[in-house]
Amino acid sequence: MHCKDVAVREVDFELTAERIGAEMSDWIAYVRTDHIVLRNGDEFAVVRFFKGEGKGLFRPVVDFEIVSLPEDTVYHEDPDLDIINVPRLAEIQTMYPGKTVVVKGVFSHVNVVHGIIPLRLRVIDNVPPAPSKLGALVRMALSSGYVEKPIVPEFVDIDMADRISEVRTEAVMFPCEVSHLTADMPVYFLDKTPKLEHDVTLVGCHLSKRIYDEYYGGEVPFLNVCPADYMEDDGVPTITKCCKVKNGHILDGCHAAVPWGATVPEVVEAINDLFRDAPSDE
Repeated sequence: MHCKDVAVREVDFELTAERIGAEMSDWIAYVRTDHIVLRNGDEFAVVRFFKGEGKGLFRPVVDFEIVSLPEDTVYHEDPDLDIINVPRLAEIQTMYPGKTVVVKGVFSHVNVVHGIIPLRLRVIDNVPPAPSKLGALVRMALSSGYVEKPIVPEFVDIDMADRISEVRTEAVMFPCEVSHLTADMPVYFLDKTPKLEHDVTLVGCHLSKRIYDEYYGGEVPFLNVCPADYMEDDGVPTITKCCKVKNGHILDGCHAAVPWGATVPEVVEAINDLFRDAPSDE
């Protein structure tokens, strides 16, 4: 719901079903309002309105439904929270499972989170650098306002440093110097095309292997950290980067792949395509 559909009222009566029901007689509500948050000190209750017909800005309340009483209602305040951003509200719901959440966010606007069923999005990418680039792009995409499904990301980071223990050569080579990876052995970076003074093991993706083979020739021990090869066939919607994708995205069942140099709009389009048949929070 939008914050303009939610009213907030400070009350001095006990927030029980009986007292709330007694207070609802002869109420009127603003034409756009369909929920009210009742607050008594640190306790909250949420009520849904059903309004009668009429003209003007106010309507008689002809019926109501108690959405939650204090024992099932929590209050969450975050001054940076966009309280109408559906993925952010879904994230709030995961923090308080089974609860109704009164949220106060940016501009002191208030909304109610209730009964949202979050949708999982698995995000697979390499680190370092950390956080991963795709992870950051997904968060920006979900915060953009152009994704309207209750999607909550979970991040699977493939840490290239974890593979160093498998290296059996004198030295190790990583794809890119910006990773700032180090090891207790000589370290080379493929993007610098250095002169090799040691036997190396390449830790990288398939494109890194092709670049190595074409530039240096010969065989090289290879430890694969290609994100696309870490996708599972378990039905969980998953997004990753793939060097085979040049622009836009490729969708294969519940798997979406974007370019290594993906932009936020490309990630938005990939997520929306991945979840096009999924239910919304309505």
